[in-house]
Amino acid sequence: MKKWYAVLGDPIAQSMSPAMHEAWFSENNIDASYIPIHVPAQGLGEAVTGLKRLGCSGWNVTVPHKSAIIPFLDHLEPSARQMNAVNTVHVLQDGSLVGSNTDGLGFVRSLEEAHGALYKGGDVLIIGAGGAARGIAYALHSSGYGPITFTNRTMDKAEELAQGLSGTSVLSVSVAEASLEKFSLIVQTTSVGMNFAQQGMPLAISNVAEGAVLADIIYNPLETEFLKEARNRGAKTMNGVGMFVHQGALSFETWTVKRPATKEMIGKITTTLGGISC
Repeated sequence: MKKWYAVLGDPIAQSMSPAMHEAWFSENNIDASYIPIHVPAQGLGEAVTGLKRLGCSGWNVTVPHKSAIIPFLDHLEPSARQMNAVNTVHVLQDGSLVGSNTDGLGFVRSLEEAHGALYKGGDVLIIGAGGAARGIAYALHSSGYGPITFTNRTMDKAEELAQGLSGTSVLSVSVAEASLEKFSLIVQTTSVGMNFAQQGMPLAISNVAEGAVLADIIYNPLETEFLKEARNRGAKTMNGVGMFVHQGALSFETWTVKRPATKEMIGKITTTLGGISC
């Protein structure tokens, strides 16, 4: 019997996940399909019930449902529990629903695919204090990276985040800017620069060390002002396409026990986004 999978969100029409997973099903000779489902916030519970009744084998969860879906699940993997957010649901044979979060590990895999594990043991700065910052910090720490420092314009949020993650610390934006040269990996997790709507920089990077990796989890545009400035200063840069592909690949592995080709998919999505004008 053909299996089917889905992605839930509001909005959802812009999602690139269906094309990505359909391509991987084809490449791996898996008889399955993947569809986008628009689910308004007030209809999330009904949607989960409907997916179970209709035999969906698993689904991805995107904004605004990553935390809201938790009460409708039977079990949480440690990644989802730590982040209080779910982006992947796996339906077990007994019908129970298991939620996990592949966002943070997706970032780590994309970093290591692009640069290897050269930056383990080096100081890491994470800009931002939202869910993405939490997930990436948790995955980096679990994978042996760090020490990890957070910086955010609202210090209370950064301090709250650091309290929930062992081995992390906090710097104000001004102090972080003055000491950037000590960080070998800097990860930008805020929405500054997304879709060309929020121009500017999350912080000044005049003190960045040459050869450091500066990553921005935004992938539209492919090169934010932050990444362009970093490149001009001799840093290595990485946009969010790799993280997006690898978080999807981890979902795919959860469902199918097959690891899909990621480098090729990153190239395809980069080409597609490069042809989109915003």
